[in-house]
Amino acid sequence: MPQRFELLVFDWDGTLMDSAASIVASLQWAAGDLGLPVPSEAQARHIIGLGLQEAIAEIMPDLPLADYPKLIDRYRFHYLARDHEIALFAGVAEGIPALAAAGFTLAVATGKSRRGLDRALVHSGLGPCFQATRCADESFSKPHPAMLEALMTELGIAPSATLMIGDTTHDLAMARNAGVQSLAVAYGAHEKEVLVPFEPLLCAERFPEVTRWLHENG
Repeated sequence: MPQRFELLVFDWDGTLMDSAASIVASLQWAAGDLGLPVPSEAQARHIIGLGLQEAIAEIMPDLPLADYPKLIDRYRFHYLARDHEIALFAGVAEGIPALAAAGFTLAVATGKSRRGLDRALVHSGLGPCFQATRCADESFSKPHPAMLEALMTELGIAPSATLMIGDTTHDLAMARNAGVQSLAVAYGAHEKEVLVPFEPLLCAERFPEVTRWLHENG
């Protein structure tokens, strides 16, 4: 049976790696270091998936632009101190190589920085599985379609043959803006009830559901 999708584009944090708690804590600690209002867990989870500049603008709209670098530096200090301890979600270490072996072309579109993603690809051991990647500091942030459009152009794959897999409304909105279908995971940063209105083909509770669906329907 011919494949329905050729290109699978994965978000990273909250989709493949269980990093939401570390992102939230690092942002809260960074704000505390600088004497800024500390965002709640719900506020911090909402901006996961955005680039750091866009995340700060949304969560701290009154912060002067000149103070962004200090907050970003403190966030990265806390996050990079523990990022090597963050685990992949159950089933990802086996599932991603299996999807690559099945003939899918795999890529990553993430709100992480290039430095952060490169570290994660090495620490996770999944780097060789992905043929292309895009990060927020190389493009417009989600939900702008630029990252998906760049990946499809680089790999020569049409929107109709591309599927975006992510855990946030930012991922699903990016897919919609790029004319790409999506698949949601409800175990990451955003709750299922806010993902379903974007009409993903599946809203998975665990990563093995993603791989099973793709092998059967992808």
